Amino acid sequence: MIVYEGIKETFIEEVKLNIIANKIYEKYQSKIGKTSENEIRSWKNSMRFMKDVLEEAEIPNNAGIAIEFKIPNTGMRIDFMISGIDEDGNNTAIIVELKQWEKATIVNGKEGIVNTFINKGFQDTPHPSYKAWSYAIHIEDYNESVQENRIKIHPCAYAHNYEEVEPPVLKSEEFKQYTDMAPIFVSGDVYKLAEFIKKYIKVGDNKDTLYMIENGRIRPSKSLQDSLSNMLKGNPEFVLIDEQKVVYETALKMARESYRDGKKRCLIVKGGPGTGKTVVAINLMVKLSNENMVCQYVTKNASLRQVFTTKLAGDYPKIKIANMFKGSGSYVESEYNDIDVILADEAHRLTSKSGMFKNLGENQIKEIIHASKCAIFFIDEAQRIHIDDIGTIEEIQKHINKAGAEYEILELPSQFRCNGSDGYIAWLDNVLEIRKTVNESMDDIDYDIKIFDDPNQVRDLIIEKNKVNNKARMLAGYCWEWPNDKDRDNPDVCEVKIPEYNFAMSWNLNKDKIFAISKGSIDQIGCIHTSQGLEFDYVGIIIGKDLRYENGQVITDFSKRASSDKSLKGIKTMYKKYPEKAVEIADPIIRNTYRTLMTRGQKGCYVFCEDKKLAEYLRARIENRYIMGSFEESLKASDVEYNK
Repeated sequence: MIVYEGIKETFIEEVKLNIIANKIYEKYQSKIGKTSENEIRSWKNSMRFMKDVLEEAEIPNNAGIAIEFKIPNTGMRIDFMISGIDEDGNNTAIIVELKQWEKATIVNGKEGIVNTFINKGFQDTPHPSYKAWSYAIHIEDYNESVQENRIKIHPCAYAHNYEEVEPPVLKSEEFKQYTDMAPIFVSGDVYKLAEFIKKYIKVGDNKDTLYMIENGRIRPSKSLQDSLSNMLKGNPEFVLIDEQKVVYETALKMARESYRDGKKRCLIVKGGPGTGKTVVAINLMVKLSNENMVCQYVTKNASLRQVFTTKLAGDYPKIKIANMFKGSGSYVESEYNDIDVILADEAHRLTSKSGMFKNLGENQIKEIIHASKCAIFFIDEAQRIHIDDIGTIEEIQKHINKAGAEYEILELPSQFRCNGSDGYIAWLDNVLEIRKTVNESMDDIDYDIKIFDDPNQVRDLIIEKNKVNNKARMLAGYCWEWPNDKDRDNPDVCEVKIPEYNFAMSWNLNKDKIFAISKGSIDQIGCIHTSQGLEFDYVGIIIGKDLRYENGQVITDFSKRASSDKSLKGIKTMYKKYPEKAVEIADPIIRNTYRTLMTRGQKGCYVFCEDKKLAEYLRARIENRYIMGSFEESLKASDVEYNK
């Protein structure tokens, strides 16, 4: 959808008359709705700079102009497009990403990211060239008119208020891979940008190219389909077995029916750790894309998206795959049935509000159902680990019913993790007092779990296990401070420290791009957000003082969580007014966090507990020597020095 369209001659006249911002806003209101004064002001300012560029006489007067082009099936909006015919007779469109930035800095350790002032503060954001390039890639991969008419797309960026410094930032070698594909122009580059436009637009097209792009059917390109299929071939990690195949075929049938008749359908897939929910989702994404459906994989967990885009992409440009992986807040502005199929993995992590400041949207479950013809939710309610998580089967059913959609519920049994055994998970639920199960002991459960009295022993063993295939990691609960950007080089802030054992490991910061698969990650300790939804062979777990054994029970204590912990943000304030409610909310989150961490290892889990009584309790449960009365007596009689 194009908000404003015209030709160069009309555009320049409307800028000179100082009416261009009003013209854009009139169209914006009728097609999208209201917007902020800041955005209106930015149109007014940026369009003056584009007018100066386009006044170059050799740029055809009837070249097409589009402002605020909303790319279908996404929340992306292209600031400015110019269309025409190139010297070979091809229809051509130039994308211009406009920025009013005055300063920017390189963010070390984050590929393609800069830091600049946006709205009310400094934020990390993609480099303008990266954004322009990603828009071009998406249009090429999903617009049938672009594919069939061989329309040429040329992206660039124009930061018209920005004066480059020495050493350069936006034009730094750090971003060369993006600026080579989408050149960046800054203050004083008016003629350079004009030359870029003249290079690709020789003849005006009276908006014909823009019309073709706007009205092009949305479907995955053949090259994207072929690339996706090749990525899964011969990869045993993505082979479907047993009930996974049943869920896969059921989801395919529902998606095909919705694609054909437009009727809304939903599938809820229940499955605990190791059931292969993500494997099913990835296979569906590939298959449905190959059937010309627009299919998107959605999860709140950015680390999970990053790991799978990297695994799938291989030598293929990662941005092409990344466009199919979305955050759970991506559908705030989506239109009804905008996407053919949305695969909502880790649906237990869905929230009400979206955005950095939790000020966008109404309800992510509602928005996903609204935006898709067919929505498939993969969920494990026992992995809700944040105070804002609302993903329950009951909540999903409520919104499905409100939407008048058909739905089914299926369940996946354990397959991979924990050596294919539901027994370990059931035992863990019993031990952590999450739910009562018949699995009182580890008898007949083939899983390597050990409790150690020294965290260094856990780390040493994990390092040894990791030498085999880089699939062992250290993980910890949120009882140690997570540093702000300004503290990232301060070891007193960014480490998990247990001084009495001379133990210290850095949190997984930005030194390694992807904690779960980068080789250097073995020297760092991961958190719930970089491990949830992922699988390792072995995990070493540090259980902090927020979980302990006391008076015959496993109890939680949110006051022992680090102040930087966002998963229980506001719980201390709540506790002052409503102590019982605060404990009721915090308790399952803490238990679920450790349950999730302790089920990341397919083959084994090695644990150190800061609370010595908890360590003894876990060891007794593993060794099947736990009898309530005698165990309490043995604790009293032992020489163990307990943590308080």
